[in-house]
Amino acid sequence: MNLLPSDDQLELVSAAAEFVRARMPIEDIRRRAGDESPVDPAVWKEGAEMGLLTLGLAEEHGGAGQPFDDEALLFVELGRQLATGPFLASTLGARVAAHCGDSELSGLIGTGSAVVGLAELRGDGSVGADGFTGTFDLIDAAGCSHVLLITRQGAALVAASEFADALDLDSVDPAIRLATATVTAGSVVHWLPDSADSIWLRAVLLSAAFLAGIADGASQLATEHAKTRVQFGRPIGVHQAIKHACSDMAVRTEGAFAQVCFAAVCLASARPNTLTQALAARAVAASAAVDNGATCIHVHGGMGYTYEHNAHLYLKRAHVYKHLIVEPSEVLAELLTQEVAA
Repeated sequence: MNLLPSDDQLELVSAAAEFVRARMPIEDIRRRAGDESPVDPAVWKEGAEMGLLTLGLAEEHGGAGQPFDDEALLFVELGRQLATGPFLASTLGARVAAHCGDSELSGLIGTGSAVVGLAELRGDGSVGADGFTGTFDLIDAAGCSHVLLITRQGAALVAASEFADALDLDSVDPAIRLATATVTAGSVVHWLPDSADSIWLRAVLLSAAFLAGIADGASQLATEHAKTRVQFGRPIGVHQAIKHACSDMAVRTEGAFAQVCFAAVCLASARPNTLTQALAARAVAASAAVDNGATCIHVHGGMGYTYEHNAHLYLKRAHVYKHLIVEPSEVLAELLTQEVAA
């Protein structure tokens, strides 16, 4: 089995990287910190028109029809570039709409005309075909037309107006908009049961891919600084304390990337151990992203702690994505119940 990216996949990743660097630069995170949305709507539509939201969607629904491993590689790159906006929710939301036969809504999401935010149930409540209730955390749902609710039983697309009384919350990541809302009797626009297509499993793996990208981005930033920062006439990277830290970051990144790629291939080929590999990918990638984010700050020294530097942005995004869809403790607990662990 060849797990190395193909030339076509590398070309896709390169095109996505160029777009994000040019139209969604990391510097915009601070510039747009006070705006309703972290991304310009016109820029979001540009990315959608490139196919960033519909790579894995079937061609009859306006997508590229590529396998899941292509989507995973794309999300690795989005994480590496710290891309802003609800890529995860919109990508999966278009898939839910398409599976439910709503080609019009799927097309609107895929072209960026409709944007989908993410909602996660906190505490007691329920989400199903007949409706939803409970208190929800809203992630990047500001200005969205729809919100995606993901459970182990299935995924629901709901109108953003169902969360009309949402209360804005402070976010550790200036690129993420957070809110909370309590719904007593919400209506569902579309419900896709897990038996039809596991949106939950896809969400776990795509978030893991994003985390693997964060780990790599932080590693690259720290390594470049170690090469170019000169103190007492020598690059700081020649010192063992820095050299070993950068080496550890590279090892963590490689492990996360390899596990994400293998898990993505497992899902694409419907292997029976896909759940185990996906949980492992999420656990390894989350740990690598957080550890590399923290190490990157340390390598940069005093400047790494300042708001004006980019180092802290990787760590903050890592902490947010580490808790999306499924909590780290739940990932480890379920992973330990799998046959390979037992």
